[in-house]
Amino acid sequence: MAHTTQQRAAETHPPAGDGYAKHLKNRHIQMIGIGGAIGSGLFVGSASRLHSAGPSLILSYAICGAVAMIVVRALGEMVLHRPTPGAFVAYSREFIGEPAAYAAGWFHFLNWAFTLVADATAIAGFLVFWPAIGDTMPRWALALIALAIVLAVNLIGVKIFGEMEFWFSIIKVATIIAFMLVAIYFIVTRADLSDSAHHATAGLHNITESGFFPNGVLPAFTLMSGVIFSFAAMELIGVAAGESENPKEVMPSAVRSVLWRILTFYIGTIALLALLLPSSQYTAGESPFVTVLDRVGFHLGPVHMADIMNVVLISAVASSMNSGLYSTGRVLHSMGMARTAPRYLQKMSKTHVPFAAILTTAGFGLVGIAINYFWPSEAFEIVLEIATIGIIGVWSMILLSHWAMVRKAKRGEMDRPDFKLRGAPALNIFGLAFLAMVLVMLAFSEDLHARLAVLAGVPTVAVLLVAGWFVVRRNVDTEAFEHDDVATP
Repeated sequence: MAHTTQQRAAETHPPAGDGYAKHLKNRHIQMIGIGGAIGSGLFVGSASRLHSAGPSLILSYAICGAVAMIVVRALGEMVLHRPTPGAFVAYSREFIGEPAAYAAGWFHFLNWAFTLVADATAIAGFLVFWPAIGDTMPRWALALIALAIVLAVNLIGVKIFGEMEFWFSIIKVATIIAFMLVAIYFIVTRADLSDSAHHATAGLHNITESGFFPNGVLPAFTLMSGVIFSFAAMELIGVAAGESENPKEVMPSAVRSVLWRILTFYIGTIALLALLLPSSQYTAGESPFVTVLDRVGFHLGPVHMADIMNVVLISAVASSMNSGLYSTGRVLHSMGMARTAPRYLQKMSKTHVPFAAILTTAGFGLVGIAINYFWPSEAFEIVLEIATIGIIGVWSMILLSHWAMVRKAKRGEMDRPDFKLRGAPALNIFGLAFLAMVLVMLAFSEDLHARLAVLAGVPTVAVLLVAGWFVVRRNVDTEAFEHDDVATP
């Protein structure tokens, strides 16, 4: 019966993502997942969290990494069931209903609209590291320039986007690996990393002397919003699969690679940073990578090692912005097709790019430029907490959609792909409970931005979503979203 139903769907509806160019290859999908996920959360946000939580931040990354793996594996199974550029929006629609798709799409927009701001803010912070730039241009102007450049790249076409993202991510990964090797050398040799204000030597004593929980156990959990922000974008592989040549071959390997990414690039990097310097010597707003290398004193001619790392960090965070703008454009386009967002968002360019949706997301980023203008020193933390609400919303919808898919399979209404999230639905429940716990802990956090994001932001988002749904629900075009989202199995 399930097979007959799927055959009928294949005959009735055209392939997923009609109007998109299928130009992304396996290497592109792999690097889009890496490129989007390794961004400002790790390169900038980890500094303030190391300062507050100390070495226990390693535990935070391990726990959040486990939840991220559950989410990506659940999404991977749904992609294997039906690849589509609508990704989790399409799956929320199929397995729960149109209101769920509407919520998932706007959560994704909320996440990436503010993540774009966070990334642009991070780039501006990297640029002011050089006095020649920082003394002549304000941060808001630098953030605006960064946003404009990434927008231009996204409007060219998916093939060019995929190639640029591939090479940006190669540079990013190679740099992190090189940093980790240098860090291991410093730790083994107990290198002197003192500066004029602080004495420091690399080694295990940076953890043992202060303790694993230097400020108590609570910070390791209350700071998890920033850690979740670091892992956001792993779900981009589900969006990119809709424009890949062979999604059913690409996705299993892409999802499996999540494990070593988490172990190497997140947990491994944070552990090394904790061993290099006392956690109290990391400063909010400055990349911990730059903090370490700025103390080494090594230089190539007139170029300091910290300068080289700063250039790499700028390209790395720009890569994250690039991936976020890419995915949000595809999701908003899907919603425009379904009429749960303004109809103009379904417009495509001659190069098969949803330019209207991309421009809309970039336009919202101008709000972030204003935040940089009025609160330059706090802009990153403000937008990070707001973006985290969107991330939690998206991850929750993925877990709920997959849970509904599992229940549907148990009723005999469909067949699950061979590539399964084993342990479902227990792992779905665990992930949802964890995300709920993070929201509760943020509500009681000592961080004012975190408290405001939950106590004011969550009710505001909920009211806007409910009110918006009552406005658009009569306009939903089921034929349009089926045409856009349903794929040939």
